[in-house]
Amino acid sequence: MKNLILLFITFWLISCKSENLQVVHHGNLTIQINSKMQTQVLKSERVISSWNHSERINSSELKSYDFELKSGERNEFTDKIGSGMVNEYLGESVEKPGIFKKLIIKTYVGFPGIAIFSVVYYNKLVDDFVVKGWLNHNYRIQQNDKDSLFWSFQGSSTEERADWILPVAPGFQKQNYMGMNNSDYGGGIPVLDIWRRDAGIAIGHMSLTPELVSFPVSYGVNTEIAEISLQRAFNDPVILHPGDSLCAIESFVMVHEGDCFEPLSMYTQMIQAKGIEFAPIEELAYEPAWCAWGYEREFTVDEILGTLPKVKELGFKWAILDDGYQQAEGDWMVNNSKFPGGEKQMKDLVEAIHKQGLKAQIWWAPLAVDSNAALLKQYPQILLKNKDDSNQQITWWDSWYMSPMASETKAHTAETVKMLLGEWGFDGLKLDGQHLNSIPPDFNPTLQLTNADDAVKNFPMFFKDLYQTATAINPNAVIQNCPCGCCMSYFNMPYMNQAVSSDPTSSWQIRLKGKVYKALIGKTAYYGDHVELSDGGDDFASSFGIGAVLGSKFTWPKDNPKASGKFVLTPEKEVVWKKWLQLYNEKMLPKADYLGNLYDIGFDKPETHVLQKGDTLFYAFYAPQWDDEIEIRGLDKSQIYMAFDYFNGIDIGSIDGSNPKIRVSFNKFLLIEVRKK
Repeated sequence: MKNLILLFITFWLISCKSENLQVVHHGNLTIQINSKMQTQVLKSERVISSWNHSERINSSELKSYDFELKSGERNEFTDKIGSGMVNEYLGESVEKPGIFKKLIIKTYVGFPGIAIFSVVYYNKLVDDFVVKGWLNHNYRIQQNDKDSLFWSFQGSSTEERADWILPVAPGFQKQNYMGMNNSDYGGGIPVLDIWRRDAGIAIGHMSLTPELVSFPVSYGVNTEIAEISLQRAFNDPVILHPGDSLCAIESFVMVHEGDCFEPLSMYTQMIQAKGIEFAPIEELAYEPAWCAWGYEREFTVDEILGTLPKVKELGFKWAILDDGYQQAEGDWMVNNSKFPGGEKQMKDLVEAIHKQGLKAQIWWAPLAVDSNAALLKQYPQILLKNKDDSNQQITWWDSWYMSPMASETKAHTAETVKMLLGEWGFDGLKLDGQHLNSIPPDFNPTLQLTNADDAVKNFPMFFKDLYQTATAINPNAVIQNCPCGCCMSYFNMPYMNQAVSSDPTSSWQIRLKGKVYKALIGKTAYYGDHVELSDGGDDFASSFGIGAVLGSKFTWPKDNPKASGKFVLTPEKEVVWKKWLQLYNEKMLPKADYLGNLYDIGFDKPETHVLQKGDTLFYAFYAPQWDDEIEIRGLDKSQIYMAFDYFNGIDIGSIDGSNPKIRVSFNKFLLIEVRKK
């Protein structure tokens, strides 16, 4: 078989040479460039993307994308990411001689299967050349199984709060713009991945800051072809004067097997090698949390105090004070109608939480300011401004965006952190709001920005400053960033030590978000959010099985009559809640290694997730109902294993590593522990 593969590659390379094709081969990735500077992408010998002008410039002066390939060269190089090979190809526009394109493709020894693209356009005409935008990685992927859909990872954020991992069927279209898609929804993870059963292709940009680009996906109704790309459309056309050049942002393409876990893992490794540093793991962030949001904004201090003994009894380690304590968004001092004892009463509440042996966390919506807030009256120049001088609205609290780069905003934020952690004594912050994911270009005149887009690029620095201020006060402070239903901006992730499923709309979202976060941030704590947001309001299994921190917003002994929810902890619930918390504190699976490459979250049934602690493997299977074989992947073929259903306390029996299939029957979930016999 090996000889046949070598023979195929030999004949294929001879064929490429006879057709004057340029070839970049790295791991299982092959990129071909023809004489028109079109590209074709292959995984091993399989064509993933057919010939296309995958990198091109958008100009009304060009109707043809053909560039005649003039030269190509290959050299070794070394940079921050590592060592590798760089391939450079120069071509000239067939339609508009004097417009040149240089395609630079880098491959790294330590990152097989992935290539980094840089594309530069040169104007060597005697006249100006107007550019409306550019496009990279315009790939068309043929579906090779007519009875199957594509699966995809799409990392943009809109008010739809859609799944991040989703199937792509005929007729599907989505723009995946990384800027603002709604008044207070935008940003995300700048990676797009689409995969078949046999292979996948991922693209993304390699910038260290947010970029106003799109990752459109479409699937023709009758074509059986999915089309993807990375695009930048300029709000104002760019004029290239004679001698000027234009660079598209650095980007990547990767081929792979399985789902999006490997591409996302590879992406974050390369970005971190390039310069982004993530916050260290905080042990306290792994501890399960109870949140007072079950009582909603109408909570009373007595209700919280009365619930704390039950919180401790169940096995929770954190108590979170949520929205409703403040005077207004922007004015974060205590509301005297809720806390008639003022700041002293707030400090007494924190002390009462600590006396129960619990840690205290407080909710906060940075960058939001109400129109009637005292802060805004004192500093009217604090607001983010649109190009037409209007204010940008935050819909949930009917408030305005503060300008993150304004000196008044920075000072107010630092003062608030010092009050919440330093003066009141809270042990952590729950940063909340979909508006925390991104901002629009900021035209606030006090900033004196040359380019309003710079505010978008610099937005993550707001969270860096906040995180550093908080941990300077308390080095073990838990900083949770909860961008309410958004696909969280990758560039904000380094400045938190607890991710969260962030208002999931289903148990599926809890699990898929967990897989994404574990690919991007590794063992940094991932909080599954309130169990009441899961299917049926009681699906602890979805958080437990993927290694998420457990949480609840139960009320006890009764609900607040003014609150809208029905979250009271009944005696029946209490038995089950205690069981889950006892198992959680015993197993502590969020600290385990997540083996994300073993199962495809889209195609493999039942849906399966695997965690490893030492020599023990923890498998979580999910399906509405299952009565069939399951495959236990990741075992040593020479070993015999014992399997145990640790939730129900049932021995499943032995598993032969050379034929790791067993028949099981379950409803909703099955959690098993597997060890060598």
